[in-house]
Amino acid sequence: MQMLEWAETGISNLAGEIAMVVGLAMWATTFPRIRRKFFELFFYTHYLYIPLMVFYVFHVGFSYFCITFPGFYLFLVDRYLRFLQSQRKVRLVSARILPCKAVELNFSKCLGLRYNPTSIMFINLPGISKLQWHPFTVTSNNNTDPDRLSVLIKCEGSWTESLYQKLSQPIPLERLEVSVEGPYGPASIHFFRHDTLVMISGGSGITPFFSIIRELLFYASTRSCKTKQVLLITSFKKSVDLTMLDLLLPVSANYDITQLPLRIEAYVTREKEPIPDDQKLCQTVWFLPSATDAPVSASLGSNTWLWHGAIISSSFFTFLLFFGILATFYVYPVDNSTSTRFSYTGKNALSMFFVCLSIAMTATAAFIWHEKQNAKKMTQIHSLDRPKPKGIPRPGQWLYNSKRDLESFPHQSLFQNTTVHYGERPDFKKYLRVREGSSMGVLVSGPTMMRQQVAAICSSSEADNLHFESMSFSF
Repeated sequence: MQMLEWAETGISNLAGEIAMVVGLAMWATTFPRIRRKFFELFFYTHYLYIPLMVFYVFHVGFSYFCITFPGFYLFLVDRYLRFLQSQRKVRLVSARILPCKAVELNFSKCLGLRYNPTSIMFINLPGISKLQWHPFTVTSNNNTDPDRLSVLIKCEGSWTESLYQKLSQPIPLERLEVSVEGPYGPASIHFFRHDTLVMISGGSGITPFFSIIRELLFYASTRSCKTKQVLLITSFKKSVDLTMLDLLLPVSANYDITQLPLRIEAYVTREKEPIPDDQKLCQTVWFLPSATDAPVSASLGSNTWLWHGAIISSSFFTFLLFFGILATFYVYPVDNSTSTRFSYTGKNALSMFFVCLSIAMTATAAFIWHEKQNAKKMTQIHSLDRPKPKGIPRPGQWLYNSKRDLESFPHQSLFQNTTVHYGERPDFKKYLRVREGSSMGVLVSGPTMMRQQVAAICSSSEADNLHFESMSFSF
């Protein structure tokens, strides 16, 4: 049967059928209902892209594969660099545990690492799962937090629940092993061009606005900022979720919030009165430093684009060199000196092997060189680690009594500009009124229905200076 035939020359039908079945399996797990309810199934299934591409090359041959080869080659370079970065264990300085079952992780960061607001970072905790990588929004900011990188994690699944239980146990952890990939984010930011900036969020969708507010706060305190009014409209199901507002401002530097024209309208939809003050407490766990941990840094340093270009060009030249040697001294003599043809499967397999070998050689060399240069420039960052208590450190001593009320926030003016509404939902039409001659940017992050509702209001408005942007972080 031709469908089950693996031809030595030409197209292999069996390889194409295997590739099709693998591709269909990956496609079947991408439906939103399956992806969100069975994320582990979705995640592990997409590792099948490796056999998919291998059998696809066996099916069509490496020559026809060259049609899609440039895009896949760039993906391989990026994926291998991410793999190298993920092998490092990063230094986790502290974790803030909020009563709304949310955790803020604070990492040590190299000063040379730059990223823009609304960036994301993939996190792996081997103590929970060695294979699972989960993306989270970066809440810190380059300018206000030059030596820290923070993410906020809300418990909404088995993985996040396991993390929360580990951090909130009676005997606190002395160290938590973490690996990261990223951060990855937009190449530029554009929300500074608006006179008024309205940010609308629902639940944990508030996280990307933390870095934006900190960016606005930095520019408002250091230089003139075009944005004259900033409005944050946020909705929560329970009043305990209001404690996430405690993370709006940076703790690493003292910025005056009065310099930023910020107003917060917070809505609690399922409760009609605030919770007692003793339920608003949060705690901070400080981790012991380890000599094997390193600050979060870019895989190739500050000149990332230059290094990427060098790796791509040098690895491709190396591949052409290997392929030329293979064709000249191995394939060509067999095809022309014997009665048999060189096996297509063997030729395709060797071609794929040389692609991977070329990328691995050049990318690893660049990564190791950068690591050595980075080690020379950096010393142990003791200033980022919590001072050890005098005497013999006990695990309980690293759980500092940093419990505090929401009202004891360092900048009282932030809460003076905050209005909390209980038992009601926000009326977006009331807030989205544009003054003539002014530009209003509307950023929305939250549930799909909320984004659609705000988009409908913006599209139906007669004003042409209302600029809508949706931020969706659903994976």
